[in-house]
Amino acid sequence: MPARHEEPIVAIATASGRGAVGIVRLSGRDVQALVGPLCGRTLAARHATVVPFLDHAGGVIDRGLAILFPAPHSYTGETVLELQAHGGVVVLQLLLARCLEAAAEVEGRTGRARLPYLRLAEPGEFTERAFLNDKLDLAQAEAVADLIEASTEAAVRSASRSLSGAFSTEVDGLRERLVELRMLVEATLDFPDEEIDFLERADARVRIEAIGAALDAVLARARQGVLLREGMTVVLAGQPNVGKSSLLNALAGAELAIVTPVPGTTRDRITETVQIDGVPVHVIDTAGLRDTVDEVERIGVARSWSAIEAADAVLLVRDATLLGDPAQEAADAAILARLPQRAVDEGRVVEVRNKSDLVRGDAGRALIERVAPLVLSARTGEGLETLRRRLLALAGWQADAEGVFMARTRHVEALKRTLQHVEAAVGLAARGDAALELLAEELRLAHDALGEITGAFTPDDLLGVIFSRFCIGK
Repeated sequence: MPARHEEPIVAIATASGRGAVGIVRLSGRDVQALVGPLCGRTLAARHATVVPFLDHAGGVIDRGLAILFPAPHSYTGETVLELQAHGGVVVLQLLLARCLEAAAEVEGRTGRARLPYLRLAEPGEFTERAFLNDKLDLAQAEAVADLIEASTEAAVRSASRSLSGAFSTEVDGLRERLVELRMLVEATLDFPDEEIDFLERADARVRIEAIGAALDAVLARARQGVLLREGMTVVLAGQPNVGKSSLLNALAGAELAIVTPVPGTTRDRITETVQIDGVPVHVIDTAGLRDTVDEVERIGVARSWSAIEAADAVLLVRDATLLGDPAQEAADAAILARLPQRAVDEGRVVEVRNKSDLVRGDAGRALIERVAPLVLSARTGEGLETLRRRLLALAGWQADAEGVFMARTRHVEALKRTLQHVEAAVGLAARGDAALELLAEELRLAHDALGEITGAFTPDDLLGVIFSRFCIGK
């Protein structure tokens, strides 16, 4: 029995449903042996050829394009066969079944001497093989999935930049600089009696500090990349009938939530993703926060508090027309007191006064603007742009950031650990020969942490988690 990664695999590589074209992709050792049974002829390498796709009896399932990519010049680094048929669900399923059937026929004729059994691909297995065969590093492989899942134009551009190797190139450059320093430290440890101080001559401390500064810059851009990929979650919280649903509709530019003058209209969470400067913002409209005997509304309020606990930012929406009303102010104060203290301390709770268009008189308007941090009208759009800027600032987004590459939380964590080890190395370098072994260890740990990003030092179980989240056929 061959090892898992030596078994030929097959999958439908296009999205489920009907379409103009559908692709069945095969990859693995001796996949070329299936060309004859499937296409009835040989194929020239890397040439699209119009062929009939044949069933067991020689009948035609469909006619389409077949392309053969002999190893190692393919996406996976293995021999790859792509069959491009009409994109009907049944057509592709028949073609997939025929591939498995043809493989069984070849096995029977060859006694498994040439072709191991063909099996259905697992999620992400084609890209996993590209990584294992050094066609992509791990950061580039993850960028494939990020490109497919990108929800904004900015996310697409950043994922494309990572896929082309921009992120990996920066990481590899930093690793090379760490290797050079490690060599200097090791040389000093190996030749303690030499009069030459390798570290002093190379100005090691300055070089380590320079690596730390470069890491800071890469980390900042990686954080921007994580934001582009994952976005931020914003919860609209407040009493019933303060205009939360109207605000959701205004931010989304569509009538998503039902809006009525009746308090308690929203009974459950409504989520919509909007774009602000290319950053996905997941806005959650929640049930009005109040004590209620209505069982359905009570469940909705409980879910509201659950969403608030998990939010990146909370918009405490208040009614501008009720400023100074004792009952309303007391209810808002009670809500504010229940909000997560950490979110309040970190400034992730933003108070907004909605319905500014209903405030009468210059004096009333001046009072609202004097006491309220942010005044807006979901009906007229006043103050919405200010709110958008505030949300981006809370997320840490820098609109003028250049060269942002798509990144994941694990990349940021690896960079932070690398930076911690480099900062420790700076202090040890100042202590001279007495701390050389500790310095060597910190540089090694920094080097290994960076290697986790591109897959140079990545546990197999982490690889399994990463690729299991890909779509089948990719």
